[in-house]
Amino acid sequence: MWVPNMPVTIVSAIAAGAGAICIFKDLYGGTPYDRAARAHNKTIVITGANDGIGNAAAWDFARRGAKVFMACRDMEKCEASRKEIVLETGNKYVYCRPCDLASLDSVRQFVERFKTEEPRIDALVTNAAVMEPPVTVTRDGFEAHLGINHLGHFLLTNLLLDTLKASAPSRVIVVTCSGHKSGKLNKDNLNLTGEYSGSAAYAQSKLANLLFASELAKRTLGTGVAVVAVDPGLTDTNLSRHLPMSKSWSRYIIYPLFYPIMKTPKIGAQVIVHAALDPKLQKCVGDYYVQMMRAEPSEEAQNFELAHWLWKVSEKWTRLDQHRAELAKAA
Repeated sequence: MWVPNMPVTIVSAIAAGAGAICIFKDLYGGTPYDRAARAHNKTIVITGANDGIGNAAAWDFARRGAKVFMACRDMEKCEASRKEIVLETGNKYVYCRPCDLASLDSVRQFVERFKTEEPRIDALVTNAAVMEPPVTVTRDGFEAHLGINHLGHFLLTNLLLDTLKASAPSRVIVVTCSGHKSGKLNKDNLNLTGEYSGSAAYAQSKLANLLFASELAKRTLGTGVAVVAVDPGLTDTNLSRHLPMSKSWSRYIIYPLFYPIMKTPKIGAQVIVHAALDPKLQKCVGDYYVQMMRAEPSEEAQNFELAHWLWKVSEKWTRLDQHRAELAKAA
């Protein structure tokens, strides 16, 4: 039976439903970090800053007045993002610098250049990550998740540690996620040679992030360098592009189901901004924050012996002493 104005009623109902979803999404995503907090005279380095949460965090830091170094692999994308940030924020002190975390030499070259340009770092944000790409290795022969998500950042942080200490009070923000809770370190085959599973490799790398934060905090105790691990939560970014779901018809069903509870990149980035700028977090020693609130990581992530073991292996695999010597020679 035809009802007068039925098309109008249907359209109105759809619009009302869409509006309700948007309101719920905003409320569920959480509130932004204090918009009045400023970052003038602060220098911030952030990896993976040309897209997603990293890009949103770079934009927010620039809006607050910071000098921002975007450490990225793809310079074309980085430069396009940098121009947008400068135009939108009016902050001209935003820079692109090549840093491919899949290459230890590239990481060292980034640090070498940075130290000739900038005398201080107030916050280093180790944000870049890959998630379940096809099985591949980095230029140095590491499984991609381990090499990019952990080892590249391990070397970057250690090569910048002297600058961070000299800049104290300063901070290292390690971006991880709840996936660490299913992570296990395969001590007998850390590179997962012949045993590759995308989900297991990703979870192992996210656990490694938290173990790294824990051991780094222990080693920088009393230096004025705070270490904070953060979980942005489920955020709508391009990180999941390699997942099978993203390449099949099922994404048209699954994505709409998760859309209402996915944060926008700008909201997801607030945990990073909070960790870098909130004065209360300057004494953090590897603390784990979710939704800008301190949380308990997995029991495995609190295994101090495992954290020490991973640190020693990472020192060896990244040839940390060799890269330090080459940096000193170039200075």
